[in-house]
Amino acid sequence: MPAPNDRHEIRGSAPAPERELVRHARGFGRALSAWYRTSARPLPWRQAPSLYKTVVSEFMLQQTQVKTVLPYLARWLEELPDFAALAAAPEARVLKLWEGLGYYSRARNLHRLAQAIAALPSAPRDAAAWQELPGVGPYTAAAITSISFSAPAACVDGNVVRILARLTSDATLHRDSASAAKTLAPLAAALLPAANPGGHNQAMMELGATVCLRSNPLCPQCPVREFCSAGLRGNPGDYPRLAPKKMERLSLTRVWCQRRGALLLHLSANGARRFAAMHELPTADQAGSTPGAVERGELLAKKRRGITRYQITESIFRVSSVSKNLSKELVWVPIDELESVTLSGPHRRWIREILLAAPA
Repeated sequence: MPAPNDRHEIRGSAPAPERELVRHARGFGRALSAWYRTSARPLPWRQAPSLYKTVVSEFMLQQTQVKTVLPYLARWLEELPDFAALAAAPEARVLKLWEGLGYYSRARNLHRLAQAIAALPSAPRDAAAWQELPGVGPYTAAAITSISFSAPAACVDGNVVRILARLTSDATLHRDSASAAKTLAPLAAALLPAANPGGHNQAMMELGATVCLRSNPLCPQCPVREFCSAGLRGNPGDYPRLAPKKMERLSLTRVWCQRRGALLLHLSANGARRFAAMHELPTADQAGSTPGAVERGELLAKKRRGITRYQITESIFRVSSVSKNLSKELVWVPIDELESVTLSGPHRRWIREILLAAPA
């Protein structure tokens, strides 16, 4: 390892690999930075960067892969190029542009954040102030302010947790990624250089996304392998240690009902906790029936998806009619207008598949 850097400090009770890493923080940072300058992907928020691009991309990248985000970001920036345009946009248009990215509270929070920014004389420049804005947690605040304003704030997301745990062979069994991030935040801060903290944060995230992978990490290609305890031991796959998730299984029976060229959909209320102002195929209960009665019809599709801690099986049955006294949240949408309404991503795919396979 290169000569130690005594400027960096961390708690004296820290494990030896952690203290050793911090002692060599300067060499670690130099190696990481040199790799990033030549290996970073040419992503749109890194080319002609702006505060707005950084904010929108960070919201979209929460729990979503880069390859999925890229076309969404391009469409978004074309239609809503700045905070003012986003703040003035109707929520329905914001949700339509977001359709398919999931976790729609991100879109609503981003919309509210733009309205808050537009009302200020200027955007805040420190992480603490950003955390007062809608949808901005510690990680997002650190990313935005370090990249846009060179604020000394370390980013700790799942990628960075994985890197830090492997660098130090962290043996702690963490409850989940969020608790691991909180535990490892002091180490991330100790490694953060005073010069170009935003570049360092981006380099760490890039390393986790392209080299220090969750499965089959590319250790021979790693620019900081000489600093990595787990890499040198040959067991990086053992870290981080996270407690298994407890998943709950749910089953839903959904209704497919067509009438005079229209499809029956459920429209969640604007104030709903999840999927507010979103269309989905109605459940049997929402359609005024029971699962048993609906399941006597033709099974059109059985789909599975995961949402947070739930594994959901959704069975879609064709019915010829529904109650005449439908709730106000049930709407008939003409088939040829389905593309204009906002559907949850899975239901958009399922409806297209069913219409292609069994249009009548």
